[in-house]
Amino acid sequence: MTTETYRDAWGIPHLRASSARELARAQGRVTAHDRAWQLEVERHRAQGTSASFLGADALSWDVFARRARIEDTARRCFAALERRDPETADWVRAYADGVDEGLPAGARRAPEFARTGLTPGRWQPWTPLAVWLATHILFAGFPAKLWREQAVRHLGPGAVGLFATDGPGTAGSNGWLVTGDRTATGHALIAGDPHRFIEDPGVYQQIRLACPEFDVIGLAVPGVPGIAHFGHTGTAAWAITNAMADYQDLYRERLRRTGAGIEALSPDGTWHRVTRHTETVHVAGGPPVEIEVVETPRGPVIAGGPEGPDPFGESRADGTGAVPGPVGRGAEALALRYPPRVTEDLGFSALLPLLRARTVADIDRALDAWTEPVNVVQAADTAGGTLHRVAGHVPVRAEANRLRPVPAWEPGHDWHGTHETPYARPATEDGIAVMANARGLATPLGIEFAPPHRAARIRALLDGGRAWTADDMPAIHTDTHLGSATPLLDHLAALTGLTPAAEALRDRLLAWDRRMDADSTDAAVYAAVRGAVVRRLAAHPVFAPLTAPPAYPDVLLPWLALVPRVGHALEHLLGADDLYGIDRPAAVRTALEEVAAAPPAAPWSATHRLAPWRALPTEPHLAADEPGLAGDHDCVLCTSAVPGLTDRAARGPAARYVWDLADRAGSRWVVPFGADGVPGAPHHRDQLPLWLEGRLVPVVTDWTLLTPEPAERTEPAEPAAPDPTEETDD
Repeated sequence: MTTETYRDAWGIPHLRASSARELARAQGRVTAHDRAWQLEVERHRAQGTSASFLGADALSWDVFARRARIEDTARRCFAALERRDPETADWVRAYADGVDEGLPAGARRAPEFARTGLTPGRWQPWTPLAVWLATHILFAGFPAKLWREQAVRHLGPGAVGLFATDGPGTAGSNGWLVTGDRTATGHALIAGDPHRFIEDPGVYQQIRLACPEFDVIGLAVPGVPGIAHFGHTGTAAWAITNAMADYQDLYRERLRRTGAGIEALSPDGTWHRVTRHTETVHVAGGPPVEIEVVETPRGPVIAGGPEGPDPFGESRADGTGAVPGPVGRGAEALALRYPPRVTEDLGFSALLPLLRARTVADIDRALDAWTEPVNVVQAADTAGGTLHRVAGHVPVRAEANRLRPVPAWEPGHDWHGTHETPYARPATEDGIAVMANARGLATPLGIEFAPPHRAARIRALLDGGRAWTADDMPAIHTDTHLGSATPLLDHLAALTGLTPAAEALRDRLLAWDRRMDADSTDAAVYAAVRGAVVRRLAAHPVFAPLTAPPAYPDVLLPWLALVPRVGHALEHLLGADDLYGIDRPAAVRTALEEVAAAPPAAPWSATHRLAPWRALPTEPHLAADEPGLAGDHDCVLCTSAVPGLTDRAARGPAARYVWDLADRAGSRWVVPFGADGVPGAPHHRDQLPLWLEGRLVPVVTDWTLLTPEPAERTEPAEPAAPDPTEETDD
């Protein structure tokens, strides 16, 4: 079967095939050619084998992936997909076959394989599902429940509200829909940008997929077939943001070891056997690590065990944090319950119907099969239809489950079906709909949301126009107004008796336009004062118990770090009626005087620099050359620093897009680096200058304007050698 591959001027692949199945195979093959290293890293991360070539830094993730049963869940979900939806299962299998066909040549292009000694392995039919689950398992932010547990224990229930904001590690996005009533063409525009950790290669792949059934452009997730999050079929388009829903639970388990195995205390007051086995995690440059994988009826145990250490830090009779032996109350551990592990469904049955969608009604029906991550979706079509809904399954359970880890041995914490899908009816208000992770459509489904500033700013900007075009959208993408600055500036305004230098600096900040522009020295001064305030608040003795997190895996610790929590919640902490007796004016005064003694002389971009994640660390001199940025965490241009800790931005717009329903060729997109994942390749970083400036790349739809690559005839891949890092011991 012949497939055709074309490239535009930016190296973006445009694929044509005679069937959806062959197209999936071609997508897998071209992704392996462009992103071989990325694909293999993601496969190994999904199966918990990345430390075998990345070393000890990857060990904590691998242990978490094994204990959370990521690959086993993907296997189960694929087996269920074969029973429920054999067409989609076959389509996914074709994608994996295509990856296997493309990996050998792709690996020869990528220098990281030689650098680590890694040999490409074999993709199984369930590998795309495992990659999807590994990519998104932390999206619901279940570790935030661990933070709340700690904060409430030491500060009381009021801490939940004080620190309830889009915090460390949470992925967000901007998205907006403008109907034809408010555009120059009379047809809708959909635009936005997903906020993720900026990775190199990028987390999104610009691609076009065409066959007799459909012709779709969009942003794919490397390692997963189709176009899940952002797509334009020609007559309909859709985009998503994180709904900030809570759909995963943590259970405090009491475990004890007996001569026959391990038992967990159940709500009926009896001890029941749980499943357990051991696995070996291989570590490059270090000894292998044997771990015990335990699963209770609630879910896999991700922290603690029958002999401790107790992740909740409570003392036991022997002072070790655990009660050994079969007769005690048991040692406490932490089990994770997440929907695919329960339902054996990762929502892949939505992917083909999305590609085939012609109207918003088609998109709506496709999204009924969506599982996770739970998203807010906006869609429009050329007939004027619009859609604004939540997609995904959120279990119905007790309110306590949503807030903190709950005791597995107490009744009342079961799941009972799923919440009804929230819809916005009508989909827009005065021709506009905005989604930016703030409270709104998904409020009944979550606990913590992003502050309202991005959403409010986008709406205010859109309200200022009645004839929007695709070319107007970058001005919204790159808006740098910082709405969250008000509480700190109010505190500064109230200060009296300052030294002359501090008074001058205070007056300068009060006159500042509140824009975090790259060339703004005032923005740098504000960030410096903000960081100093965060550090002083975090250092107060009242917060001292929160500086020593309990014995959780390292991969979960970002959610428990005090300084980032204070930094992202600063607006709440400064605006609360009382903050545990802390003298906030004094803290602000001291911070201002500190900065006034040596104020920043360089602009914001001097310290607010891009800090992308790479599986292999970059040489220090190369990392120092990463570009400076505009924006900040609460700007529409959401380039997230961590106030009080670093001005560098590890999170930001992982892509930008504008879908034009008047003419798909009028659409625009850009990614932080480029289409090719190979360092030094012409299209590895060629989009970076545009991304930095807020410019977008035109979407090309005319095949005659594309450059064809030599026609490929697909042949079965040669059997791969066994992957020595794959574990089969049970």
